[in-house]
Amino acid sequence: MADAVETAAEPTGPWVAVDQQFDLPVVDEAGKSGGKYAFASGDLAPGINKQLLHDAVVMYLANKRVGTVRTKSRGMVAGSTRKMFRQKGTGNARIGNKRTNKRVGGGVAFGKVPRDFSYRMPKKQIRLATKVALLSKFVDEQAVVLSGLSVDGPKTKAIVAMLDAVGLAGKSTLLVTADYDRTVWLSGRNIAGLQILPAGDLNAYDLLHQHRLLITTGALDRVLGRAEAEAA
Repeated sequence: MADAVETAAEPTGPWVAVDQQFDLPVVDEAGKSGGKYAFASGDLAPGINKQLLHDAVVMYLANKRVGTVRTKSRGMVAGSTRKMFRQKGTGNARIGNKRTNKRVGGGVAFGKVPRDFSYRMPKKQIRLATKVALLSKFVDEQAVVLSGLSVDGPKTKAIVAMLDAVGLAGKSTLLVTADYDRTVWLSGRNIAGLQILPAGDLNAYDLLHQHRLLITTGALDRVLGRAEAEAA
């Protein structure tokens, strides 16, 4: 299969500038208010670029394609290569051997063959698209900030109760945690419409695919680079 190719380094399309100071309410697992989380839109991205988001989504969808479809050409099907009857004088249409695509059971003309649909945008574009998609969730008021999340053993009931408390029960939601938590993932994997990701695996496609965003303060610190600053 062909190697992945990269597109142009600079994102195309117009930017919609966003200069906004966010002061988001933080809620706990019971849905009770627990302070504010403040940051500027510039900490994520200079604005919204729809073309950049479109390019990122198309890339992720293309990389999901398997590309293993195959049909048999006339050289792959069984049958004699002898011409079935003479060219003229029989009253039939001129025809070649049994393998031709003109006959039932023959090969397929211009048939599909396995191919690799995958390609890669530049890393800086992918990271920027993720931040732009995240910024769009806050601009559109589709995000909820959670103070923290801990589950005592794999219990779907605990995640369902938490979603109900924060007003996201039954909604298409992306839950983002600071680190991969197997207990949280096991507790929420069977909930319809809920997807769980650690901050390190956050991407533009999953952010845009799910209608609402539920992100912990720890995950938001990682995305904004505050966790690294505190560690330093």
